[in-house]
Amino acid sequence: MLKVSHIKKYYDDFLAVDDLSFEVKPGEIFGLLGVNGAGKTTTFRMIIGLLEPSSGKITLDGKPIDYSVTDKIGFLTEERSLLTKLTVLEQAIYYGVLKGMKEEDIERRLDELLEKFKIADYKNKKIKELSKGNQQKVQFIMAIINNPKLLILDEPFSGLDPFNVELFKDEIKEMASNGSMIIFSSHRMEHVELFCKKLIVLKNGKSVLEGDLKEIKHKFRKKNIIISGEVDTEEIKKIKGVISVNKNNLDYEVKIADESVVDLVFKVVSKGKNITKFLVEEPSLNEIFIEKVGETYEK
Repeated sequence: MLKVSHIKKYYDDFLAVDDLSFEVKPGEIFGLLGVNGAGKTTTFRMIIGLLEPSSGKITLDGKPIDYSVTDKIGFLTEERSLLTKLTVLEQAIYYGVLKGMKEEDIERRLDELLEKFKIADYKNKKIKELSKGNQQKVQFIMAIINNPKLLILDEPFSGLDPFNVELFKDEIKEMASNGSMIIFSSHRMEHVELFCKKLIVLKNGKSVLEGDLKEIKHKFRKKNIIISGEVDTEEIKKIKGVISVNKNNLDYEVKIADESVVDLVFKVVSKGKNITKFLVEEPSLNEIFIEKVGETYEK
């Protein structure tokens, strides 16, 4: 288990991470979210041992993060971190050896992953000759070539088309099912919702939201009502507790302050014509994020 306990990190007088605590158990995919400057990258660097916390403690399976355990960690950075003049094989050997692997094991594992990600023909190509999407595949392969016990993924789907996003998703889920601990960070909230049962949201280095995603959504008072049919939207807008009414394709989306407004909206909708849908939904993670952080999570 990864355990982060009350860590703080100062850069001179600037507090980048402020009393942060969370745990990631084997088989869990944990979301660590926040806008740029929220403290995510500093947290990642402390977890992998590149930075020392100013205070607090980080352990993996009860041991401090040092060179005795970093071979068990994989990290996919948001920025490209490949040596572009090397071939894919040379890059894999370089990275794998740093992780304590034997060359024959590295090449066997590389062949397996290149085949899985549909780029077996690129084994001896220089990385600079590959497209942005295929470079992202190679970078992901480098992060998982050592079958890490702990994997940190920062914007893993950058530059990928929908088909290749699915390949990444399948591999991430498979690693979790095999017991890897995964920390997942993305500005695509629908991806976070797909993967993460637990998450933490940072703002100015401090947690502003954390816990089980289902519980977070349930406790968030605002709801959405999806309606299909002919309705008097002006009458709905007059209801106290209705925040907004918007037309989305063929449906209307009514945002309400809390569940007590549902019956009032239904009374108006029941007077409409051709009503085929009246669905009360939990808010999206993106809506909750904006509410808590005060801005959208965009690059």
